[in-house]
Amino acid sequence: MIEKIKQTADYIRSKAGNVPETAIILGTGLGALVDHITEKKYIPYTEIPNFPVSTVEGHSGNLIFGRLGNRQVIAMQGRFHYYEGYDMKEVTFPVRVMKQLGVKTLFVSNAAGGMNKEFRVGDIMIITDHINLFPENPLRGKNYEELGPRFPAMTEAYDKRLVAAAEEIAAKKGIRVMKGVYVGTQGPTFETPAEYEYFRIIGGDAVGMSTVPEVIVANHAGMKVFGVSVITDLGGKDVTDVPTHEEVQKAAEAAQPYMMEIMRELIEREG
Repeated sequence: MIEKIKQTADYIRSKAGNVPETAIILGTGLGALVDHITEKKYIPYTEIPNFPVSTVEGHSGNLIFGRLGNRQVIAMQGRFHYYEGYDMKEVTFPVRVMKQLGVKTLFVSNAAGGMNKEFRVGDIMIITDHINLFPENPLRGKNYEELGPRFPAMTEAYDKRLVAAAEEIAAKKGIRVMKGVYVGTQGPTFETPAEYEYFRIIGGDAVGMSTVPEVIVANHAGMKVFGVSVITDLGGKDVTDVPTHEEVQKAAEAAQPYMMEIMRELIEREG
């Protein structure tokens, strides 16, 4: 694994030159942020040694290098999911490579179903914590000390300073934001009403099928993390609407401009 990480990082350096310290995983809701990155260089995932290839509609497959405002960034245009059939080490391999490249701060976004009764479709939720309900932990198996400690703390998986800065930016711009706990599940099914209720009872505010594995590995590697969800549907025993992937994408697209405003300024200031 160590050799694969180094091999992939060396290839990316040969194509991109100097690598920035800020990385973004452009999940659902942040895809259009690419349009605001200037001086772009694209490396298709298909050309990168050892990289998986995203198979999900709405997820492109490129590593992008460029400038976001005053900040040099590396962006993953499309992520990998456990439900696609990858194991956790494959899902999180790009984060390992980012660390090898010198990335210090990771920004992640996703689409999520909301079970907090105060949430509305289209809300932006700043992630303050998560509950890991995936059946496999990405750190399971042999630990390599050069990658991180055997038993990493998850006390502050999402950087509190970045959370506070994002709230300040949203308030200044008049953008409604919520804060909450993200529940990570394997998917690919949307949740049943009873599952939504269960996730709410155990302390969750929103649920999705990504993010948690990458955040665990980023923390293991010593990175700072900021995460944000766009609430694309609502669930619970009193909700009768049936979500579809197309509706999720539409809700995410509607929230994109507001999410981008927050993320762009946050990355420029704090990245």
